[in-house]
Amino acid sequence: MLESSKESLKLEAMKRVVGLIAKGKNASELFPAVVKNVANKNLELKKLVYVYLVRYAEEQQDLALLSISTFQRALKDPNQLIRASALRVLSSIRVPIIVPIMMLAIKEAASDLSPYVRKTAAHAIQKLYSLDADQKDHLIEVIEKLLKDKSTLVAGSVVMAFEEVCPDRIDLIHRNYRKLCNLLMDVEEWGQVVIISMLTRYARTQFISPNEMLRDTNSEKAFYESDEEKRKSAEETKPYAMDPDHRLLLRSTKPLLQSRNTAVVMSVAQLYWHLAPKHEVNIITKSLVRLLRSHREVQYIVLQNIATMSIQRKGMFEPFMKSFYVRSTDATHIKTLKLEILTNLANEANISTVLREFQTYVKSQDKAFAAATIQAIGRCATNISEITDTCLNGLVLLLSNRDETVVAESVVVIRKLLQTQPSEHSDIIKHMAKLFDNITVPMARASILWLIGEYCEHVPKIAPDVLRKMAKTFHNEEDIVKLQTVSLAAKLYLTNSKQTKLLTQYILNLGKYDQNYDIRDRTRFIRQLIVPSERGGALSKYARRILLAPKPAPVLQSAFKDRDRFQLGTLSHTLNSKATGYLELSDWPPMAPDQSVRNVEVAEAVSRSTLAFDSDEGPKNGHSCEAGSRSGSGSGSSEESSSEASESDSESSSDSDSGTEQKKQSEAKPAQKVRRSSGDGLVSVCDRVCVCVCQQLSSPVFVPVHTYELLHRMTGKGLAAQYHFSRQPCIYDDRMISVQLTFSNNGDHTLENIHISEKTSAGQNIHCFSPIECLEPEKSVTVSMGVDFNDSTQAASFQLCTKAEGFNVSIQPAVGELLLPVTMSEQDFSKEQGKLQGMNESSATIAMTPESITSQPLHRKVVNMANVGVVPSGQNNVHRYQITKLVSSGALVLVCVVQKDSGAQLTVNTEKTIIGSMLLRELQTVLSAP
Repeated sequence: MLESSKESLKLEAMKRVVGLIAKGKNASELFPAVVKNVANKNLELKKLVYVYLVRYAEEQQDLALLSISTFQRALKDPNQLIRASALRVLSSIRVPIIVPIMMLAIKEAASDLSPYVRKTAAHAIQKLYSLDADQKDHLIEVIEKLLKDKSTLVAGSVVMAFEEVCPDRIDLIHRNYRKLCNLLMDVEEWGQVVIISMLTRYARTQFISPNEMLRDTNSEKAFYESDEEKRKSAEETKPYAMDPDHRLLLRSTKPLLQSRNTAVVMSVAQLYWHLAPKHEVNIITKSLVRLLRSHREVQYIVLQNIATMSIQRKGMFEPFMKSFYVRSTDATHIKTLKLEILTNLANEANISTVLREFQTYVKSQDKAFAAATIQAIGRCATNISEITDTCLNGLVLLLSNRDETVVAESVVVIRKLLQTQPSEHSDIIKHMAKLFDNITVPMARASILWLIGEYCEHVPKIAPDVLRKMAKTFHNEEDIVKLQTVSLAAKLYLTNSKQTKLLTQYILNLGKYDQNYDIRDRTRFIRQLIVPSERGGALSKYARRILLAPKPAPVLQSAFKDRDRFQLGTLSHTLNSKATGYLELSDWPPMAPDQSVRNVEVAEAVSRSTLAFDSDEGPKNGHSCEAGSRSGSGSGSSEESSSEASESDSESSSDSDSGTEQKKQSEAKPAQKVRRSSGDGLVSVCDRVCVCVCQQLSSPVFVPVHTYELLHRMTGKGLAAQYHFSRQPCIYDDRMISVQLTFSNNGDHTLENIHISEKTSAGQNIHCFSPIECLEPEKSVTVSMGVDFNDSTQAASFQLCTKAEGFNVSIQPAVGELLLPVTMSEQDFSKEQGKLQGMNESSATIAMTPESITSQPLHRKVVNMANVGVVPSGQNNVHRYQITKLVSSGALVLVCVVQKDSGAQLTVNTEKTIIGSMLLRELQTVLSAP
């Protein structure tokens, strides 16, 4: 079939071959037949051939090399999927001789118009580096270029390449730091994990510790300190102020705690743990507890990280203690981790509840878990002195248990606890000696013998009798028990020689001829130590100090105590051992490095002549820069002149999250602003839309009059607020959406100083309106503000305040309001649409009733729902719309509606695939509605 002359048979054959590969079958024998079709013109067949070649190119290198020229031609193919597939196959051929070809292909792909191809280039960088590390310098140049890419599709892949090739080149991240923070919400999930991990390491090198309230000062001061030195010392001791970029990172990652991907949530949790102030870390708790509902593999990793966290900050997880109760269906390793966490969280207030849980766990049929529970009880008894006696008594009762594992573990833990207060628990030692004959587990028997020998002076009558019994069974005991028997005999010889001298000599004789050399060596050493001979015995006078020296009490501590030396969420943390490729998390720097390295100056992309504006006249070529109506009635009217708007623009920069950066940008590009004609009220509009002659900003086709409630008069105690999207370019910042607010005073007293005091949105920038000094009863006022929704329909939250009250409010944009229209010819539309196919295209067929078609034209429905521009069309049934999305990215969005008898075919093309999908769903709903 593969060698058939019919395309249909070849296509069917390749589908079967790829199906075999998907099932794990070996299809390498078909390589010669498959590779012949690599130059086939059939697009679907070529895609499948490339899928096959990616899988087997490394195994069949000689045959793959014969097709190099074909792959090189495919790199110029008009279809982005073919270009990307060709690069993927080329980078899968692991032959050093083609390294120059691969290098050239990667460089060209890094400049490709398709973000999908650029993403593939980022993946190929890692493959080429593993093949030839000498190409590092050239690859770093490509990485530096791709880091500047504005596409969210590329961001995660290039950061992964950065981590593989040059993780120490922090300087490459400086100028892209803020962009990565702002793009994070829209990057695909695994890209988010990689970027967050990299930004965590970056932040630990560029910011100072947020938990350091005062800067360290020189503690060694001269006895007589001058006034000048005192003044300098006072200046050095300043309160900690978080770097705005540090805060930007925390705000940008916080919404990802709600991600459906557990790896993303875990990444954000570790970022907050390592970077956030202590009082803010608690926000990760609920998200981590939520992950415990997932599969046991996920539970295992999450519980390991919680176990590490709970050692240092018990208060974080104490309110969720019930989430760590063990279930009968849990696997042993999950039970053990939950037990570890419960032990870490135990304190004087909740210990009674914890111990009741432990009583149930001890009865478990899972022997390993029951033994771990006994160890946990011992740790609780050590950490909380008030319950030590209670725990000891409970453990002694367990010595009568039928389960040997439980008894053995109880003896070991009791031994450790008794070392803390031996004189007060001689009764327990006696009780254990009486149970000695019934205990068969070697470790438990050895522990009892050690206890009796260590505290033989507290049980002078019982210890010799235990030694007598051991002398009878010595030859049948395990090695560990024999060693402890020899030690017991030596200690009793020193403390009670009268009763035990002969017994000791008998046991030493037995040990002298034992089969185990350790026991023989121990016996000879003990004999020379306690029974000096004429030839030696210099140490005999120190025998008592050697054998009966006070031993320090063992410290019962968590196995996760030192696990925090590894970054949370990493493989090294899971294994508690440094894994290959692990990158250390550096300590906080003592002094904050220079912040200006992250400031990005915007270069002038075009000359003033290409802006299509005349210096003495208003905007031309359809540009509209009006800010919308901002008039109001009463004394609270907030009409702003263009100069006031410009001043508020510069003032707002200092309030924004990246204020310094925005201010520098605004100062760096005066030529890109619109010239203001006298008295027309026009203000500056950024050139991001105007740089392309074929895409010029146009007036909105339709502006809905619908308003949304921001604050109800009852909630606002007389103050009511509504907002409305004016569909005009924002006068404050080209990345912002212009929003008009209307305030009404429905109360009986004057409202003063209406303003925005706190902006709580994550990853969003808000330009506040100028404060309204007063608003009389029954009066209204309309003002304008700007919001950078960061290419998202997530609500922008802030606090609206009067002089006396504050109210938490939020503005929720529809996807259609995130857009601004531009003008474009039909030819340019088709050209741009051709560049945005494949993964960048979303389409749907809409079934429509005759009533819905005739009730309102399709054109009217589209422009009502979204702020779009209209493209002149030569066909009556084809409607084309295009919009430039100015919020943050300026990406082009193309909409095409083909009207049919029974409905319509709807297509949306854009690099911002998430926005494209959302816009498609909204348009489907609107167009199918009657």
